[in-house]
Amino acid sequence: MTASGAVAAQPVVPFGARLAAAMDDRGPLCVGIDPHASLLTAWGLGDDVAGLREFSLRVVDALGGRVAALKPQAAFFERHGSAGLAVLEEVLVAARAAGTLTIVDAKRGDIGSTMAGYGDAFLSDASPLAGDAVTVSPYLGFGSLAPALERATATGRGVFVLCLTSNAEGREVQHAVGADGVSVAASVAAQAAALNAGADPMGSVGLVVGATVGGAARDTGTDLESVNGPLLAPGVGAQGAGRRELAQVFGSARAQVLASSSRGVLAAGPDAAALRTAAAEAAADVRSALRAAR
Repeated sequence: MTASGAVAAQPVVPFGARLAAAMDDRGPLCVGIDPHASLLTAWGLGDDVAGLREFSLRVVDALGGRVAALKPQAAFFERHGSAGLAVLEEVLVAARAAGTLTIVDAKRGDIGSTMAGYGDAFLSDASPLAGDAVTVSPYLGFGSLAPALERATATGRGVFVLCLTSNAEGREVQHAVGADGVSVAASVAAQAAALNAGADPMGSVGLVVGATVGGAARDTGTDLESVNGPLLAPGVGAQGAGRRELAQVFGSARAQVLASSSRGVLAAGPDAAALRTAAAEAAADVRSALRAAR
């Protein structure tokens, strides 16, 4: 209580600290909510807004409170127009009610007031599209992310910056070397590390590093261990990444990794118990791979 008798605002716990606690408690697993047409069909649902809503909320109901984070892929909601975005808003509300962190996988990137607009959309307390973190693209220059980074800091949210992605096309940009002899990926990682300096247990500026990129970090001189932030690793499970691949990609930075699995868990649906079992098994596998003594 303040001297005037008003109740003092509680300090915002940064995203990095909240995510670290969730990873320790529930295992370092993020489950993607990717309601693409083939999965909707496999679950016996229509490829329409009703099917989208049923699918997405079933996932939240089954896994809320059981995994470190849920990651709705914005594109699969946007393809249904404004009604699909309304479902995404419902998903974020439901996950929050279940006490589960959300990462909106939107991969936004722009400059100036437009990037500020994306920050308002995905990182503002006032926006129904804001999760706990959002994925962003640095390929208009890392500095172009400043409006979103500032908004995230102000609201205690996080960002995951694309760094080393698993698509073959990504190499021509991410592996490119500048006049200073530093690769684009290494520069992105170093700038994230600077923003996370001194954060404990880890900062809120994470990187997206595909779990199937092999020795890309070594080949590009990218120091993942020094990032001191979460490393979101898509590609675990159905895309083929397991213990060996995680060790190869992340090495001594494995403790910072939040492994992401979508199809590997979602294929077990629509039965809620089967989804929980698949998620629990995936969480145990990645905890063993990433947190075992080494």
